[in-house]
Amino acid sequence: MAQLTCENLTLGYDGNVIVENLDFSINEGDYLCIVGENGSGKSTLMKTILGLQPPVSGKILTGDGLSRSEIGYLPQQTDVQRDFPASVREIVLSGCQARCGIRPFYSKEEKALAESNMEKMGITQFAKRCYRELSGGQQQRVLLARALCATRKLLLLDEPVSGLDPKVTAEMYSLIEELNSKENITIIMISHDIAAAVKYASHILHIDKTVFFGTKQEYLQSDAGKRFTVPENA
Repeated sequence: MAQLTCENLTLGYDGNVIVENLDFSINEGDYLCIVGENGSGKSTLMKTILGLQPPVSGKILTGDGLSRSEIGYLPQQTDVQRDFPASVREIVLSGCQARCGIRPFYSKEEKALAESNMEKMGITQFAKRCYRELSGGQQQRVLLARALCATRKLLLLDEPVSGLDPKVTAEMYSLIEELNSKENITIIMISHDIAAAVKYASHILHIDKTVFFGTKQEYLQSDAGKRFTVPENA
């Protein structure tokens, strides 16, 4: 059974339709990259999956034991968010809020989970540091650790390497690949980097005038894939 299914989904806001009749599904352990031009509806799709805005029409269904509260999210940051005056530990722990319910404190298990995810992301030494003092790459690791506190099943990543230098970008892609391949966490990632999408993803959703969804191999053979990718031997 699919973890996430979009059925006949139409997206938009303020009365404007962006993309119509979107159909796709992903299973546990898939790595889906969403690509397309600016304004094509990629971020709108992610916000709709998260329930942050309603679809114009259609359905988003979860299955295979996944609930909406078990989806981890790494959004694009604003300048204000990059300057947030909280410690790294506080920000990572905040990913456990959905687990707390009405309980006004974090349990020992939740604190241990935050420590484990900080260690996994290589940021334990920054635990007491103020978030806004960190580099862009370090901040992304903090936010990824926070997202992991919310889920062991599905991560939504909105341009997770935006603004990072090539070395840090490669490190971030490697971390995400390990979460997918070694821990079987399903990944849905928005990316402008089609080369990276083709390198890492198992599936591609290309939103354009026409919509493509399929495996990476199917994408490379499609009209969209042929237009936007360069053959390896070119």
